[in-house]
Amino acid sequence: MMRIITLVMCSVGALMAGCAVAPEKVTCAQASPRERLSMDFGWKFHLGHLYDMEKDFGYFENLSKSGATDGPYGTDFDDSNWQNVDLPHDWLAVFGPDKNADELHAYRPIGPKYPQNSIGWYRKTFEVPQSDFGKRLSLEFDGIYRDSRVWLNGYPLHQHLSGYTSFGVDITDYVNYGGKNVLVVRVNASGVELWSYEGAGIYRHVWLVKTDPLHVAQWGTYVSSNVVLGKSNKADITIRTTITNEQDLDKPCELISTIVDAEGKPVATVKSTETLDGWAEKEFTQKIKVKNAKLWSVESPYLYKLVTTVKEKGGVTDTYETSFGIRTFRFDPDKGFFLNGKNVRLNGVCLHQDHGGIGVAIPDRLHDFRIKKMKEMGANAFRCAHNWVAPEALDAADRLGMLVIDETRAPGNTKERMEQLGTMIQRDRNHPSIILWSLANEERNIQKSKIGTRIIKSMKRLVRKLDPTRPVTMALTGEGLDTETSRVLDVQGCNYLKDYLDDLHKKYPDRPYILTEACCHSTARGVYEADVDGRLTSYDENPACWGNTAEKMWRWCAERPWMAGTFIWTGFDYAGEPLTWEDDCRRRPSEEVWPIQHTQWGIVDRCGFEKDPFYYFKSWWTDDVVLHLFPHWNWQGKEGQEIRIWCYSNCEQVELIINGSSLGRKKMPRNSHLEWKVKYEPGYIEARGYNGDWLVATDRRDTTGRASAIVLKADRTKITADNLDVSLVTVKIVDDKGRFVPTANDEITFTIGDNGKIIGLCNGDPACPVGESCTTFPVFNGLAMVFIQSGFEAGPIKLKAEAAGLQSAEVIIEAKPPCAPERFIPSITQDEKKDKDKEGAETYPYL
Repeated sequence: MMRIITLVMCSVGALMAGCAVAPEKVTCAQASPRERLSMDFGWKFHLGHLYDMEKDFGYFENLSKSGATDGPYGTDFDDSNWQNVDLPHDWLAVFGPDKNADELHAYRPIGPKYPQNSIGWYRKTFEVPQSDFGKRLSLEFDGIYRDSRVWLNGYPLHQHLSGYTSFGVDITDYVNYGGKNVLVVRVNASGVELWSYEGAGIYRHVWLVKTDPLHVAQWGTYVSSNVVLGKSNKADITIRTTITNEQDLDKPCELISTIVDAEGKPVATVKSTETLDGWAEKEFTQKIKVKNAKLWSVESPYLYKLVTTVKEKGGVTDTYETSFGIRTFRFDPDKGFFLNGKNVRLNGVCLHQDHGGIGVAIPDRLHDFRIKKMKEMGANAFRCAHNWVAPEALDAADRLGMLVIDETRAPGNTKERMEQLGTMIQRDRNHPSIILWSLANEERNIQKSKIGTRIIKSMKRLVRKLDPTRPVTMALTGEGLDTETSRVLDVQGCNYLKDYLDDLHKKYPDRPYILTEACCHSTARGVYEADVDGRLTSYDENPACWGNTAEKMWRWCAERPWMAGTFIWTGFDYAGEPLTWEDDCRRRPSEEVWPIQHTQWGIVDRCGFEKDPFYYFKSWWTDDVVLHLFPHWNWQGKEGQEIRIWCYSNCEQVELIINGSSLGRKKMPRNSHLEWKVKYEPGYIEARGYNGDWLVATDRRDTTGRASAIVLKADRTKITADNLDVSLVTVKIVDDKGRFVPTANDEITFTIGDNGKIIGLCNGDPACPVGESCTTFPVFNGLAMVFIQSGFEAGPIKLKAEAAGLQSAEVIIEAKPPCAPERFIPSITQDEKKDKDKEGAETYPYL
C-alpha cells in the first residue's frame, strides 16, 4: 500500500502548535487540540487541455452537478495512470525553451498558443477518521498559479483567480468521515499576471487544518508593540485575537495569551473571558507589558512567541502560536530609516520568487539560502517583486534579520482585490521583518489619475484598519512621482535614479523617500566579452535604458542621507524578461532576443553564484575586508592584446602584480573601483590590498590548464529525511593542478542513488539551450549547481557526475531521520479504492 506521510509543519509567522522549525534544528512541542497537517505528499497529476474537452477529461460535462462520481473531479474517476507528484509542484519547470513562445516568460511553452501545456489536474485521495466528526475542517492553499478550481468528493468548493494569494476553504460539511475523500484541483495557467516567468501548478504548500468549533480564526492574531527605548527596553504589547464559535450553542470563552521568550520561558500572561453566540466571531483586545524587552534587529533578530489558549469551562479547545518580534522603527525625511533608534541605511534588493532549475516550487530551505546570500553581500532588506511571497520566505527573513517591503500583486478597490490586500495584511502583519506595505508597482494609470488616487486612498484605509503600525508606499515612475496619488503615500517609492529626484526632494522636503528599484544593469557571470547570443559582460557598464550602473546609483544614494535606501533590481537573476528593449526603450522583436531566456540584471546568477558586481556592493555595504580581481586570466589566442582588469575593494590601496612584476599601488576611491589595461601574457595576475602599510588581502587569477576533473561540493552533507529538505551541490571544473577553469563548458551526466532525488539543475547561463530537468547538463564558465532533495527514507544519498575526458566525482549526503515522529494520513491507491468500496469505510487512527 502506498502511503502518504503528512508531517506536522509550521510557519514562523503563525506556528500552529506542533513543532518549531529553525534552519538546522527542530524542537517539538506538546500536542494541541488544533492540528495543521501537510497535504503536500501523494498527489496524482495530469495535463489537460485548454480548448479540447475530450483531452481535458470531459471537464465541462456535468460541471454543474454537485457530488459527481464520474469525471476528473469525481470520486470514482480512474487516475491510476496519472503521474505521482508531491508539492510544491511547478509543472512548467520541466519544459525546455521554445523559440516560438513568449520571451517575457522565458520562452516556456504555455498560454493560448500551447493549450496542451496550460491546464493541470491534481487529485489526492485520503481518509479522515470518524473521530473528526464534530470538528471544523478546512484546507489552506498557500499559492496556486493560477485560476484554480477546487472540488472535494465531487462537490465544487471554490474558484480562485490569483496565482499569488493564499486562500482557505471550509470543508467541514463536505468530508466523508470514516472513509475516503477525493480532493481535486484544476489549474488554468494560460493567463498572465506578471511580465516574467510565473510557473504553473500548486507551487506552494497545502494544509489540512482541524479545530474545535471554538477556535482562533485563520490568521486570527495580531501582535503590535509600543517600545520605550532605554537601558532596559520597555514594551507595551497589544494583542488582538479573533475567536470564532462555529456551532449552534453559545459558548463561554476564556482567552489566555502568554508571551514566551526564545528560551521557552513565559514572560507575561493576560486573560479575558466572554460568551460567544453561536456562529459568531469576536475580536478580543488585550494589553500586556514586557520589561527588559529584547529587540528584534538586523544584527540580532530576536523572536518571541505568543501562545494563545482558548478554553471552554476549563477545557482547552484551541492552542495557537504566533512568532513575533519587538522593535520600533520610523522614516525620517532628513535622515532616512531608523530601527530601534539607530539610523540604518536600507541596502536592499528586489527578489522574484523563482529559482534556477526549480521554477517557482521553492523548497523551504532555499529561502534561507537566498536571504543568506544577500546578507553575505551586505544587503539588509528585500522587496517582494511584485507579489506576495511564500510564508516561509518571511519566516526566513524574521529568523535571519532581513527587512522586507511586502507588495500586493494587483491594486484596486473592487471586492476581490481588497480581499486580496486584506488577506495579505492579515497573513503577514506579525512578521517583524516587514516595514512597508507596497500597494502597487509602476501602475501608470493609477499613479497619475484621479481615479487612481481614490483607489490608493481606499487601499490605504484598509491597511490602516488592519495594521495601523506600518506605513504604505508604492513604486512610482516618471510623472507619477509628483501627483495626488504620490501624496497619499506615507513613504514615497521611486523607481530608478533620475536627475529630477533632487528637485522633488527640495519641493517636498517633509516627505520620506526610498528607491524602490534601482540599477537594472546587466551582467553574465564569467563573461568579459559580449557574445553573439547576447550575454553581456560582467563589467559594470550595461544599464537598461531607464537604469544606471551599480556604481553610479550607489554613489548618488550614499551622498544623500534623506534617501532612506535603495532596492537593487535584482538580487538574483530570474527567469524571463530577457534583453527585450532597445537603448531607446523600444521593445525588440522576440526573434532578436533569442536565445537569451532569462534576465541578466541579478547581482548573483539564477543558481546563486556571485557575479563580479556582488563584490562591489560587499565592499561598501559590509565591514569585511574585500578584494576582488577580474577577469579570469585564460586568454589563449590574445597574447599581446590589451585586457581590461578591474578590482573591487574597500582596501585603502591596491597593488597589481603581473607575472611577478608590480604595476604599483593605486588609491581606492570610496564607493568606486580601480581599472588597468595590460597586455595579456599567460601566467597570473594578483591584486594586493593595503590598509596603511599593512598587507590585508590578496586575490589571484592564474592561466589554468585544460579541464581535467569534476569537483562536487555539497553545502550541507547532512539533511533531514522528510521528503522536503535539500542540499545544494556545486559542480566545478578544475585542471590537473586542481585550479578552477573559468572557461569550461563541458556537459556533465548526473546519476543519483537511493534516498534522494534531483529536483533541478542550473548553470546560470541566460541562454542555456537545454531544459533544467535533464540528467545531462552543461556547466557554464566552469560552474553548475544540482539541487538534491531527500526522500522519506534515512540513509546515504550518492550523487555521481561524469563527463567525457574528465575525471568523475561523487559526493555523499547523509539523510537523517527527523526528530519529530511522522504523522500519517493513509493514502489509497486505485485498487484499494475499489476494495474499500466493497468492504465499507475503515477508520485509521492518527499516531
